[in-house]
Amino acid sequence: MTGPSKEAALRALHHRPAGDPLVVPGPWDAMSARVFEAAGFPALATPSAGIATSLGYVDGQTPAAEMFAAVTRIVRAVSVPVTADLESGYGLGAAELVERVRESGAVGLNLEDSGPDGLKDPREHADWLAEVRAAAGPGLFLNARVDAYVLRASEPLERTVRRARLYAEAGVDCVYPILATPSDLPALRRALGDLPMNVLALPDGPSFAELGRLGATRITFGEGLLRRTREGLTELASTVRGGRMG
Repeated sequence: MTGPSKEAALRALHHRPAGDPLVVPGPWDAMSARVFEAAGFPALATPSAGIATSLGYVDGQTPAAEMFAAVTRIVRAVSVPVTADLESGYGLGAAELVERVRESGAVGLNLEDSGPDGLKDPREHADWLAEVRAAAGPGLFLNARVDAYVLRASEPLERTVRRARLYAEAGVDCVYPILATPSDLPALRRALGDLPMNVLALPDGPSFAELGRLGATRITFGEGLLRRTREGLTELASTVRGGRMG
């Protein structure tokens, strides 16, 4: 599948019946990407935290060059569309950021609206997202993460709705209110109208079907799948240490 057709495929996957969310695993390397593709998932979404862990960095401290190199390896390993979590853009200008995304082969990107000092000014961030949209054209799928819940901001629902509407006006394709409480999802769904909404799945949270009923269009996992894999690897290491393969 070529770049433009992957772009179209990723975009089409987000136009789904209500209550039937797109489930998008997060690979952290080429091997995990191939496993998820072989399992039948139609698209993948790299998690910046998962890649950071796999490369030996603390989340948020991966050098841009290493992050883009990791994304490139993942894209090269599979035939399905890949969208990349690029944190807050690594300080790159919109045109350079889009150029590097295209060089990696990814057909979508996830950008968050917080930094070391907390939430960014919503209008300034919306203006920057509009620049990214203009540089990307209509092809790249732009997912705007809203960090009001993850940063425990006051009145997170109201803040998220305000930010999401500004980002929608800037031309994003999807809004991601990370760690939004399930009880707030229906209100967010109503506020967003037909705009796709990305929801984070948690081990002790609602099922995928229930998240869909609450308004999720797309479900991602952050580094959650890597954590589960690490638990399995820890168990295997203990077994091998005990003198057995299994």
